[in-house]
Amino acid sequence: MLEKFCWRMELKISRTRISTRHVWTPLSAEVKLTQSLRWRGEMEQQAVQVDVEICSCSICLDLLKDPVTIPCGHSYCMNCIRSFWDEKEEKKSYHCPQCRQAFIPRPVLKKSTMLANLLEELKKTGLQAAPADHCYAGPEDVACDFCTGRKLKAIKFCLFCLASYCEKHLQPHYDSAPFKKHKLVEPSKNLHENICSRHDEVMKMFCRTDQKCICYLCSVDEHKGHDTVSAAAERTERQRELEVRREEIQQRIQDREKDEKLLQQEVEAINHSADKTVEDSEKIFTELIRLIQKRSSDVKQQIRSQQETEVSRVKELQEKLEQEITELKRKDAELKQLSNTEDHNQFLHNYPSLSALSESTHSSSINIRPLRYFEDVTAAVSELRDKLQDILRDTWTNISLTLTEVEVLLSEPEPKSRAGFLKYSCEITLDPNTANTRLLLSEENRKVTWMGQHQSYSRHPDRFTDFSQVLSRESLTGRCYWEVEWREELVSVAVAYKNISRTGSGNECIFGNNDKSWSLECSQKGYKFGHNNIWTSISGPGSSRVGVYLDHRAGLLSFYSVSKTMTLLHRVQTTFTQPLHAGVWVWYIGDSAELYKPK
Repeated sequence: MLEKFCWRMELKISRTRISTRHVWTPLSAEVKLTQSLRWRGEMEQQAVQVDVEICSCSICLDLLKDPVTIPCGHSYCMNCIRSFWDEKEEKKSYHCPQCRQAFIPRPVLKKSTMLANLLEELKKTGLQAAPADHCYAGPEDVACDFCTGRKLKAIKFCLFCLASYCEKHLQPHYDSAPFKKHKLVEPSKNLHENICSRHDEVMKMFCRTDQKCICYLCSVDEHKGHDTVSAAAERTERQRELEVRREEIQQRIQDREKDEKLLQQEVEAINHSADKTVEDSEKIFTELIRLIQKRSSDVKQQIRSQQETEVSRVKELQEKLEQEITELKRKDAELKQLSNTEDHNQFLHNYPSLSALSESTHSSSINIRPLRYFEDVTAAVSELRDKLQDILRDTWTNISLTLTEVEVLLSEPEPKSRAGFLKYSCEITLDPNTANTRLLLSEENRKVTWMGQHQSYSRHPDRFTDFSQVLSRESLTGRCYWEVEWREELVSVAVAYKNISRTGSGNECIFGNNDKSWSLECSQKGYKFGHNNIWTSISGPGSSRVGVYLDHRAGLLSFYSVSKTMTLLHRVQTTFTQPLHAGVWVWYIGDSAELYKPK
């Protein structure tokens, strides 16, 4: 410690430009000399610092240029205070930036000749602008141990001197040969943690036994016999580990950046697809609206044309009737006149010619339908409206299902454990409207049993007519997992599209024998998987329970044998174009299967 103290004294001597040589002196003399030199240096530094602060502009924080003194006594650069007041011109508010004293009217600025001359003289002595505020140490910064007054930020810490230095006070470490051997590190408020609190020494050792930094005296004292190495050696080894970790992290960063890029591409693809779909949909709906408007116009035109035809026909008949009425009235007048004739001979002579009537337009030839001229058209248009509503309703359901399958996230990997699968478990029930009439549903429509005799089901177009199959009520999209417990001889666990055929005995109705279904056949002899009438034998542990995992968007379908562990039986990778339904086929009388929601 004495040696370190003497070297510190050499630093103080060099700062004050006192020529001396390095000698070992008693500690008390060194202290007295250092105190004297430090007092002189501080006085000089304070004097210069005061001059700098007095001669600096509080607006630009630089030495005054064209100094002016305002009425309150504070001085500024002429351009600085002028610009400051120009900003207040609209409000006619002129005040001192420091003391806030207001002036009305705006003071006239005149250069302070005496202050300007004083500044010129001080500049000749080497006066420089005060350090900017950001050079001073703040609450979160490490302050220089050698600055007096307002301390500057430290830029280095000397492990030999155990002190922090600003740029100015650090210079001797660069200029003087003895100081060049000192170890400089970045300053930190936590550097005191590098000093042993017990021995007041730098902790340059590392105890691997206790996994802590220690000083040399600790290594021969309380850590004696422990596995100790130098802190530098331990750092070297940990540095190698750190580099390995960095390589792993950098590789992970690259992987994540690739994933991020893929996600960005997916976002762009989604946006492009959505914009294109919106544009196409608007065009299609516009065309549909135009078509309906065209049909509406055609119907209107036909109605008006028919209206004109019918009105013309009726008016033609009406004119004939009016002519006939006129003729009949004339005839009636003549007959009336004849009736009043007293001359019998005249009456008998004229009667034959007057009594003869022309052929009349009989009223039965006029077909009158009161209030029912175009009502049939209204009924037909109403029927069209109802059909369009049904079509739009069904189509909108399909559109909604399609939209719900759009996912922005990357496809997650298939779970590795049963607990992972259970996160996607779903409760599935069987649809009585699809069950073959020989099947009995029980356990709240989760269990199906082949009974042999017909059950009392109502007629329904969704029912399987020839095969003892049944589909779930729920449609399956996204990620789903369910389990099927089967008993007796032979059961098929399947998934199928809703539009699989139901009527007849062809392959188009059988699970696994068409391109609309995928089926795992389970029996005491083993397993078979079928799709599009291609069947493959599968080896695997026998189990009465089968787990089914579906990732609809990823096109992934997996079947597992479930007991104490889960064993993959078969996996399908494809593209599903419609929502799926769970399906079960029980083959023989007494066979049964039950759908479980795993807990």
